[in-house]
Amino acid sequence: MSNSFNYDLFVIGAGSGGVRAARTAAKHGAKVAVAEEYRVGGTCVIRGCVPKKLLVYASKFAEEFEDAIGFGWTSEKVSFDWPTLIENKDREIDRLNKAYIRNLEGAGAELVLERAEVLDRNTVQLASGKTVTAKYILIATGATPFVPRHLPGHELAITSNEAFQLDKLPRRICIVGGGYIAVEFAGIFHGLGVETILIYRGEKILRGFDEDLRDHLAAEMQKKGIEIRTGAHVSRIDKSGEGVRVTLEDGAAFGAGQIMFATGRIPNVAGLGLENAGVHVTPHYAVEVDEYSRTTADNIYAVGDVTNRVNLTPVAIREGHAFADTVFGGKDTKVDHKLIPTAVFSQPEIGTVGLTEAEARATLGKIDIYKSSFRPMKHTLSGRDERMMMKLVVDGETDRVLGCHICGPDAGEMAQLLGISLRLGARKSDFDATMAVHPTASEELVTMRDKWVAKA
Repeated sequence: MSNSFNYDLFVIGAGSGGVRAARTAAKHGAKVAVAEEYRVGGTCVIRGCVPKKLLVYASKFAEEFEDAIGFGWTSEKVSFDWPTLIENKDREIDRLNKAYIRNLEGAGAELVLERAEVLDRNTVQLASGKTVTAKYILIATGATPFVPRHLPGHELAITSNEAFQLDKLPRRICIVGGGYIAVEFAGIFHGLGVETILIYRGEKILRGFDEDLRDHLAAEMQKKGIEIRTGAHVSRIDKSGEGVRVTLEDGAAFGAGQIMFATGRIPNVAGLGLENAGVHVTPHYAVEVDEYSRTTADNIYAVGDVTNRVNLTPVAIREGHAFADTVFGGKDTKVDHKLIPTAVFSQPEIGTVGLTEAEARATLGKIDIYKSSFRPMKHTLSGRDERMMMKLVVDGETDRVLGCHICGPDAGEMAQLLGISLRLGARKSDFDATMAVHPTASEELVTMRDKWVAKA
């Protein structure tokens, strides 16, 4: 590598994508430094996917205790302590943060715990005032929660960042949004005994997901007692005692202990100085990149949520690895952003991969739909009124399975394996020829035989 720079690679941001890129580049022999202004691990590890799923686990126990009665268990009085959960969650996040640091330094990368900004194409300035140079710069600063600053009282709202550190649970919470984070936190708070209202401006929650999934999840959430108001807009937030008063555009108003905005995330580019290096940022703040994650400055790259391509942790990791292999490993590697399996840890859970029915019908001719809704075996004894939904979208001409959509227990686990099947081009006849594992919910995927026909 060149000796005219302090580093071969300087990474700004030590989240999932930045850490993977740094470790891989270092293993390829590059001299690497990584700057991080907060904690190593990024949104997913520190204040996203990992702590969120720990809270999801916690929130499910109330129903588990209820369900146990149907299986002969005597219901004893139980109690929940929020500070204990947060303390234990924080301990695990601390452990992961240290593990990420060990792995990064173990690979030979240098960690700089300071904010870094770009001065020009090869120069970075640290918060301490020190400047360093690098042949290549990687932007991996992720995204940050969006809060509408024009909204009167917006400063009274929290986001998912603050939700993980609340001193106590509110009696009632209003969650604004209809995506992953909104529906997941609605399930978390409701499961922990908080009266929960979900406000969403759209017609249905989970925009972009299959319509049957959207309808099924909304119905199941409402059965649990979560209030969902769609087509609703918050017009103002006012302080009210120890809580807030939320007013909607239609004039409706109600009180809550907290209001949480989960209205999307925006790429974290503010103050990075990207304009100093000729890096183009879109009107929606995303760093513009090509198929190799290269920006408009040919020695500066960007991966992960800051590019606003597919904002999922595994995607950022894959992009970071591909970047390092391309630039330092001598192997040009593109990331395929198609057929990405994903899960929503709502309650009930969603697992999905491939095309929605609407997407398939918009791009192909004959489409066959197979779907099933049934009561999970567990609830035949628990008595819980909850149903599971599975759906296959199939190309009617080639028999290839184009999409699979599941809402119910362990749907995310199923989606991971279904992602392999769809990537290999599995046909519906391959599903049909596969022996079922009985008794399981997933056997429904290989036993659905009747095509679904819309009612006239």
